[in-house]
Amino acid sequence: MWWLYIKLFYSFFKIGLFGFGGGYAMISLIQGEVVNRYHWLTSGQFTDIVAISQMTPGPIGINSATYVGYTSVVNAGYGHGWAVLGSVTATFAVVLPSFILMLLISKFLMKFKNHPVVEHVFQGLRPAVVGLLAAAALLLLTPENFSTPDNPWQFYISIFLFAFAFIGSLVYKMNPIKLICFCGLAGWILF
Repeated sequence: MWWLYIKLFYSFFKIGLFGFGGGYAMISLIQGEVVNRYHWLTSGQFTDIVAISQMTPGPIGINSATYVGYTSVVNAGYGHGWAVLGSVTATFAVVLPSFILMLLISKFLMKFKNHPVVEHVFQGLRPAVVGLLAAAALLLLTPENFSTPDNPWQFYISIFLFAFAFIGSLVYKMNPIKLICFCGLAGWILF
């Protein structure tokens, strides 16, 4: 049992350490660890966790860690009390590297922030962050999320909801909360 908590801590500490770009950039790292490497969650469960993490207040990376920690312990067959400990472990582990790094970096960054080397490092990190965000989006384009063309009704509804949310957010600058509520209501009615 304790190996699960140690693996949770190690995985989320590593994700927190290398998750440049914030929570959205962490999504692909989290999926790689919890779905592909350790098989703590199914792809469908992970997608549900990402959706819940997006809707709840707070950073998506921390929310995802909390939900993954809980769900992975429950999926391992342990009770809800142990699952809460899994949530705490994963959440603490994902936040700890940022806390340590910010303490160390803040002291030196203010002193060297205009140094050419520091500016060049940040210029290199920007495209990498965009790439991580794109990878997170592409990892969620799965048959579990959109159905398959074998079931055309569900597939077309999923594509329509995706397009509606994409265009509503990008073109019309709709409030994300309203988009989530509209799409959730449409999913409840249509599925």
